[in-house]
Amino acid sequence: MISTADFRKGAKIEYKGEPCEIIDFQHVKMGRGGAIVRTKLKSLITGAVLEDTFRSGEKFEIPQLEEKEMQYLYEQDKLYYFMDMESYEQLPLTEEQLKDAKKFLKENTIVGILYYKGNPITVDLPTFVELEVTDTEPGFKGDTASGGSKPATLETGAVVKVPFHINKGDIIKVDTRTSEYIERVK
Repeated sequence: MISTADFRKGAKIEYKGEPCEIIDFQHVKMGRGGAIVRTKLKSLITGAVLEDTFRSGEKFEIPQLEEKEMQYLYEQDKLYYFMDMESYEQLPLTEEQLKDAKKFLKENTIVGILYYKGNPITVDLPTFVELEVTDTEPGFKGDTASGGSKPATLETGAVVKVPFHINKGDIIKVDTRTSEYIERVK
């Protein structure tokens, strides 16, 4: 059990029958009444963010979560196959289960898959991935690194904004949390 006094950003609780992560919280002391805790919770299953208020001292169950390290193998018939790094069992996931993670999935990438009561619910990508640019407008002499940006399609199909000096065939580092270009990899 976890009490509202133990709330921290990133803590996980079971709320209305599903696992949620605490995004933000605020303890508020009322004039005559007891204290309350205003929270923003993100559902780990749907990704929806909801706000709610709890009485101070209220207790919640800690969800049965387990994270496994898995390797992305391949995609076939709209199923994405992952291999457990310990047991070598393969796990197929649908596009709906992957959500936005599929934009940056490259074969042989090691990811963390979060399980809730034995069922996979989310895929945690590495913070940065290195991907090849497969399509972008060519750069021209005089274009500078700080002079704006252009769209570039990566080998996984994701489209990110890159500086003008990036060309087709370049390998770039991308932040998977924000879908932003970080740097060109030598």
